[in-house]
Amino acid sequence: MTAVFGVDIGGSGIKGAPVDLGRGVLAQERFKVLTPKPSAPEAVVAAVREVVRHFGHQGPVGLTFPGVVVNGRTRTAAHVDKGWIGLDAEGLFREALDLPATVLNDADAAGLAELTHGAGRGRPGVVLVLTFGTGIGSALFVDGALVPNTELGHLELRGKDAERRASSAAKERHGLSWAEWAGRVDEYLDLVEMLFSPQLIVIGGGVSRKHEKFLPLLRARGAQVVPAELRNDAGIVGAAMAAARVAG
Repeated sequence: MTAVFGVDIGGSGIKGAPVDLGRGVLAQERFKVLTPKPSAPEAVVAAVREVVRHFGHQGPVGLTFPGVVVNGRTRTAAHVDKGWIGLDAEGLFREALDLPATVLNDADAAGLAELTHGAGRGRPGVVLVLTFGTGIGSALFVDGALVPNTELGHLELRGKDAERRASSAAKERHGLSWAEWAGRVDEYLDLVEMLFSPQLIVIGGGVSRKHEKFLPLLRARGAQVVPAELRNDAGIVGAAMAAARVAG
């Protein structure tokens, strides 16, 4: 089929690349621009157009979004402008790019990639993929089937959103050592393990590149905890996978 392109829209950056779907890897080195401030829909759409046009891509485009996405509409917007709430984001991108577009939650996209090509490949039972970055994203799978839009970073922990305490942005914001941050991550993992009893927890997001600095500091628990294999490319790969499924 025509090449499929993936775009990962984050709170700080927007990055994209064509994807080799057979191998689950980027077909070319990704191109990144900073997320506009403020991140109003029109500004983000212009940035996405720049990323896609950088490659001269013609064909389906999959896009991640940092919030709940139902039938192409963005329902929440924790780390981007509130103007996204209730928007037909899929229609907006389709019109702006003049290409077929598919939009899904960012962590769900990363999870699809990890379950197909990465650390969760072939794993039955309950698998939880967590992305630690500006916030905490989550993708929950039961025997390989995605339960979309779980947004477990917004679970309450010590009276506030868990991601306010345990995201990698919180580590930077509070100047935490790896050991201090691992303690907070442990507390968060205790909470999601109590709720979902996963057999496997995959830790993704940008911080997964440095997994050797904090994974060994985490407590032993019922779930096996492993680093994401696709690291920070998982969102791009998963977005392209979602677009390819829609395109058939």
